Amino acid sequence: MTESARVTSDTLLGGRVALQQPAAGYRVAIDPVLLAAAVPASNGERALDVGCGVGAGALCLASRVSGLHVTGIEVERPLAQLAKDNAALNTLEDRVDVLVGDFERPPPKLAPKSFDHVFANPPFYEEGAHRPPPSRDRAQATMEGAAGLDAWIEFCALMVRPGGSVTFIHRPERLAQLLTGLDRARAGNVTVYPLWSHNPFSGARTKKVANRILVQATAEHGGPLRLASGLILHDDDGTYAHAADRVLRGGGALALVEEPDSC
Repeated sequence: MTESARVTSDTLLGGRVALQQPAAGYRVAIDPVLLAAAVPASNGERALDVGCGVGAGALCLASRVSGLHVTGIEVERPLAQLAKDNAALNTLEDRVDVLVGDFERPPPKLAPKSFDHVFANPPFYEEGAHRPPPSRDRAQATMEGAAGLDAWIEFCALMVRPGGSVTFIHRPERLAQLLTGLDRARAGNVTVYPLWSHNPFSGARTKKVANRILVQATAEHGGPLRLASGLILHDDDGTYAHAADRVLRGGGALALVEEPDSC
């Protein structure tokens, strides 16, 4: 957080979560909210948010699941401090703690295979493949370092207990690398869940590709690869579709594994 020390006060989940974040640089959008909604956590479990930023995903998840303890790790110390402040602002400091570090320099307190769920919103763009934004803070949030996406996957798989879940939100063009990395990490039961900006079957829109994908796996090798129908975010008039609104404003969970047809 270098460009400005000024922060703004915002809210998520229809006002359920208060969030302070830098006025300049990277700003929280809906990605961490959707990611947190997809984590299949329960009361009494432990979750890890890798690269938690100002704590948006961790706070949304802790707000939805009572009795869940969430740990966030963030390499940028000013953002980690904001995440701690946001936990206190939401009276969640007893269930949300934030550590400074990343997968290259993990905090000593983190023990491998000690979390029931691990989730991450990695930087979307490969180093050298895209021009970085002029803002250092935004570049830090959106551009991969030299280690790349494989290092994110490896670390997340390392931290989750056997049978626990690992969940990512990313761009569709990185799907092949996500699947390869999860297979290399011996994760299975993978579900790919597209997030459509608008209904791809509506004639009112020409864009038929998903903007984002959620990819979830369990920390056990084998099991089927599932391609879900996904979530349509907007109606044709630009407002949030009902199912998306239930998650983004209502704070509802997002079940990625769909019930099979009875026929």
